[in-house]
Amino acid sequence: MKKDKSALYVMDGVSINHDGMQASAPKQFRKKKQQALDIPALAEKVRSGSRLELAKAITLIESSNATHKVQAQALLQELLPHTGNSIRIGITGVPGAGKSSFIEAFGTMLTDMGKKVAVLAIDPSSSLSGGSILGDKTRMEELVKQPNAFVRPSPSAGTLGGVHKKTRETMLICESAGYDVILIETVGVGQSETYVRGMVDFFLLLVLTGAGDELQGMKKGIMELADAIIVHKADGDNVRLAKRTVAEYKQILHFLQPATPGWITTAMPVSSYEKKGLDTTWETIQDFQKTVQANDVWYTRRQVQTRDWFRSMITDHLIDTFYGDAERKSTVEQLERQILQGKLTVTQGVDTLFNKNENF
Repeated sequence: MKKDKSALYVMDGVSINHDGMQASAPKQFRKKKQQALDIPALAEKVRSGSRLELAKAITLIESSNATHKVQAQALLQELLPHTGNSIRIGITGVPGAGKSSFIEAFGTMLTDMGKKVAVLAIDPSSSLSGGSILGDKTRMEELVKQPNAFVRPSPSAGTLGGVHKKTRETMLICESAGYDVILIETVGVGQSETYVRGMVDFFLLLVLTGAGDELQGMKKGIMELADAIIVHKADGDNVRLAKRTVAEYKQILHFLQPATPGWITTAMPVSSYEKKGLDTTWETIQDFQKTVQANDVWYTRRQVQTRDWFRSMITDHLIDTFYGDAERKSTVEQLERQILQGKLTVTQGVDTLFNKNENF
């Protein structure tokens, strides 16, 4: 085993001081000079289909290091002409609906058909460490073994809605690597559905049987985002109830605004366990693609999504810049104390803050 691969190998160089003299560390302990990242070479390897290099590229995209950010954008610039050729599918559902089991069964079916499938599973981050649970990757044991599949859990990193703000760029990287189908799973809470709807072509909502009971706790707005509703776990003794639930959803959908102009949202029973209904789901998605491409909604939606992404990034940058100034941050804290003590109203505090920062 090479020394630099040993778990005991010391990567950082050390200095040894003795009687005022400085001695160099032994050769094997000297810090290696970091090699410059070859962006065109990495881009070529990503496009060639290397899953290892794809993972490296996504890690670069997700890095908060200033140098890495510049390199990541250079990489995206190289790959951008090779993006946009996939169908982007968002998947959400109530807790316990079986999103991961559906994605594994559905993704495996697609890879068996010769499709290249990338799964971006948005993991809930720890509020303390910022780390993610990464449970989806361990649950999709069969799918990750498929040579035409790529599963990447991404921590939500505290982003509003639980969607990692680099998910869009990660999606583009996967497209440049030749993935035909991009599946984006949300955490299924809060506003994550709205954010994922804003970056995909087709939005899939997974529900369980018993529409009447479930609708008591389901927001009407979430249903209006869906291009199709899957009544999941339609197997065993649950088949009859699942069919009845599908009929109930179809009735409800008649009274809701369609999520996509020119497309009628439908509902269908699916069993990932028995592999039933998965082919119908794919046929529905293909029909959707043909329909919205024919009426130009496909192209228009993607243009609007890119514009909204640009504007949201502007907002994020303004917020980061505003709070990044130490003096301004201190002023905010002082004003907060005065507001909490009842010395200022909230409006007065905001006016005072921006009067002091007119050039921002």
